[in-house]
Amino acid sequence: MAHFVNTCIRRFSTSAMRAEAIKCVTVIGGGQMGAGIAQVAATTGHQVVIVDQSEDILNKSKASIHKSLQRVAKKKFADDAKAGEAFISEAIDRVSIQTDATNAVGNADLVVEAIVENLEVKRQLFTILDKAAPQHTIFASNTSSLPIKDIAESTQRMDRFGGLHFFNPVPVMKLLEVVRIPQTSDETFNKLLAFGKNLQKTTVNCKDTPGFIVNRLLVPYMVEAVRLLERGDASTRDIDTAMKLGAGYPMGPFELCDYVGLDTMKFILDVEWLTLRPTMQAAGVSITEVVHHLYNTALTKMKRFMPNIIFLDSLDQDKEVCANHYLLRQS
Repeated sequence: MAHFVNTCIRRFSTSAMRAEAIKCVTVIGGGQMGAGIAQVAATTGHQVVIVDQSEDILNKSKASIHKSLQRVAKKKFADDAKAGEAFISEAIDRVSIQTDATNAVGNADLVVEAIVENLEVKRQLFTILDKAAPQHTIFASNTSSLPIKDIAESTQRMDRFGGLHFFNPVPVMKLLEVVRIPQTSDETFNKLLAFGKNLQKTTVNCKDTPGFIVNRLLVPYMVEAVRLLERGDASTRDIDTAMKLGAGYPMGPFELCDYVGLDTMKFILDVEWLTLRPTMQAAGVSITEVVHHLYNTALTKMKRFMPNIIFLDSLDQDKEVCANHYLLRQS
């Protein structure tokens, strides 16, 4: 019995040491999500390198981190200005910037990708990084819509690949979805879970399913809100008010659509529709109907009701063209 207990203790200690191995983090992408990930990693003692295409972008990213840290320090150290200044200084000192991604991953224990939601761009990036990063380096994507497996297949380290889906704004939102593909090793997954907990996030486990947990449930809810508006059942203001006061949500669906961005919603719906298409078609729902609804309703009526919302040019297309595109993909 004593031997068994000692063996378990040794195994637990070894697992704990491995789980704590992530010290150096490289974040690819200095946008809002990338900067947020870098910030929370730096404030929890990790050495962080942010990578983007230009010094200008990176300087803006670091400036946004500094501004965000000031807000955090003001609340966290309201009665101790010196401690607040030290908190900001120590975190900023842990963040460096790079425009050369291959150099930036040389000492990385973990690489977190937070770039544009384009599968081929992500695959090209990871193909390059796979050749430059050390063997022990774990790769993770912050994608909210693309299959992790499809991205991981561009590398030779699928056992050291997973998803880390953070939520915006990263310093404020407590949740982190940790996603594994069938090839992800237990050691890798445990390290990703431990990393999330070290960031003081609440982690949830999820398989590589479209939209993971939150977006798989949230995006259809937001689309249903658009249907209510389309039928004239209620106004955007009343729908948002009803869900905030009736369901206790901090934002109504239209406020959330504006915050998340219709481009992100479109990406998630693309993946979900392609996966769930057989079930939807069995229920008598056609691809054309779904595409017409998404592009005609969400991108015209919502644009009229929320003129300040940001749309990608690629989304502002004729609904028939979009439907034909999907029908070609179906064939």
